[in-house]
Amino acid sequence: MDATLEKALQTVLTNWEKMKKSHEDDAADDADQFETSFYRWMEKLREWFDQLEHKPATLDEALRLPDVEEMTDLLPIELMLNFETELELIVEGQTRMEDERYD
Repeated sequence: MDATLEKALQTVLTNWEKMKKSHEDDAADDADQFETSFYRWMEKLREWFDQLEHKPATLDEALRLPDVEEMTDLLPIELMLNFETELELIVEGQTRMEDERYD
């Protein structure tokens, strides 16, 4: 897997675990930190995708890319829908507006 993507994904996974274990006082901050790391990872994914010589035309094709398969193998099932939604936007060349992101 691309080193930049791997580092960003590891940050997401760390923040996910932190958020799952957070106490009431820290829950909002931990959730914000997770969300920020998730979208930074998506930005890195978009940059990586844009540099591919042969870009997949569909979400299914994108999910079969070796680097993407490595990522999805590490990703908690609870995050798969969000990941697939964002990946589909990347494949379609669309960009999510800041205020349309998940809360």
